[in-house]
Amino acid sequence: MSPPPQHDHASLSHPPHLPESSSSEEESRLLLSSPLSPTGKTQETNAGDDAAFEPSDKILVVDFELESSDFTSVPPFSFKKLWLFTGPGFLMSIAFLDPGNLEGDLQAGAIAGYSLLWLLMWATAMGLLIQLLSVRIGVATGRHLAELCREEYPYWAVVLLWFMAELALIGADIQEVIGSAIAIQILSRGVLPLWAGVLITASDSFLFLLLENYGVRKLEAVFGVLISTMALSFAWMFVDARPSTKELIVGLLIPKLSSRTVRQAVGVVGCVIMPHNVFLHSALVQSREVDPNKKGQVQEALNYYTIESTAALLVSFMINLFVTTVFAKGFYGSKQADSIGLVNAGQYLEEKHGGGLFPILYIWGIGLLAAGQSSTITGTYAGQFIMGGFLNLRLTKSLRALITRSCAILPTIIVALVFNKSESSLDVLNEWLNVLQSIQIPFALIPLLTLVSKEQVMGVFKIGLTLGRIAWTVAALVIFINGYLLLNFFLLEVDGLLVGFFVCAGTVAYVRWQASQSAKPIALQGLFLS
Repeated sequence: MSPPPQHDHASLSHPPHLPESSSSEEESRLLLSSPLSPTGKTQETNAGDDAAFEPSDKILVVDFELESSDFTSVPPFSFKKLWLFTGPGFLMSIAFLDPGNLEGDLQAGAIAGYSLLWLLMWATAMGLLIQLLSVRIGVATGRHLAELCREEYPYWAVVLLWFMAELALIGADIQEVIGSAIAIQILSRGVLPLWAGVLITASDSFLFLLLENYGVRKLEAVFGVLISTMALSFAWMFVDARPSTKELIVGLLIPKLSSRTVRQAVGVVGCVIMPHNVFLHSALVQSREVDPNKKGQVQEALNYYTIESTAALLVSFMINLFVTTVFAKGFYGSKQADSIGLVNAGQYLEEKHGGGLFPILYIWGIGLLAAGQSSTITGTYAGQFIMGGFLNLRLTKSLRALITRSCAILPTIIVALVFNKSESSLDVLNEWLNVLQSIQIPFALIPLLTLVSKEQVMGVFKIGLTLGRIAWTVAALVIFINGYLLLNFFLLEVDGLLVGFFVCAGTVAYVRWQASQSAKPIALQGLFLS
């Protein structure tokens, strides 16, 4: 095999020529190459300093070389290439299946029945749009979102964005680890307390991340097993519960919303966008060897990643659908509907469906454990990219994993000890963590949409006016919905008229400021393109 080319800093419109490559290269062979440079910009980069993946870790896509002399054409579709690009989207989809989402699903089903299935479908579609923009910025620039924020924003803004991203990650990790701990408590029949489950989950995350040393594909295979476990567990529950097919179809096709189900509707939409997931996906796509200076390669990679991400979120949508319909069939209109949550869901399922050859309680526990464990690992993975990208830390992957894991696990252990008094205390904790996530969402969405619209960053792959308006509309809708969640939460939880007034005023000001930040890029884009 001839040595790979040294990439210069030419823009996409003047890509370098590609040297001949050996026809004997294997599909999953790792290729050493020089560090990639962002599209259309000159960057000073030291190999291995803060790259999402070391050059030797990247997967070579066989027959990626293009026939045209200017490397701008895209070859025909190939299932073999699609398989080689399969992996990052499924890791990304874990955030749509974490314990917090599952709790939102079961509460939506128990309180709203089948009526919010249409919203679940469209919320997943909105999440797909945001994740595809994250893919676009990662592939087209050869750098992930945290790195680009460090390069494009002033120092104070970088520190603020990093702090908010870390805060969001810790909040998500607490939910995920406690979800796993609850599953371990269920499967052990209460022998292992919550804090013990937290420690087991934390240690398991390190063991799984060790697989990364054996190649990205091994780690992706583990996630494939965990997603399959979730799919089989919740599909088993779906078949066992036998929900109404007619009501399911009506719930998917006919929008319906009542004042009683507004809070659950807000939760369904709010759980779709996870701030750390936006950063994570832009880094994961760099595990494949794609030269951002070759327009054809970038476009072909975007095509395959679009198919793969769509398939991954279709699977996650089906799993969420299974959970929602199982609890809609079993608990909608019942006296348990308003009190059901992750902690007692297994117990209620067992009372409703009984034991059997393989009790539904254990099926639920296995699915919840797979959801919690997989989302915890991706959270640790995202923490490495966020810390390395924003702070430009030159640390080994294992040390970065230890630091990011410790930042999340210590607060989680404290939370497990403090809130392990009753089911209601864990529900209160979950509500506060949802509020924390809601506050962080704009600090991920606004930088993403701003950077993906800039020609200086994206070159010819910047999003157009129409797509930009759609994306900003979706972002504004998500920010508004989460602002409503904040306002509603503080109105219910804050005691005292004066304190409540200031908190509500601050919440409204926060939402208006974020909306104004969202509106500026749309106006500027329309001005320059008109």
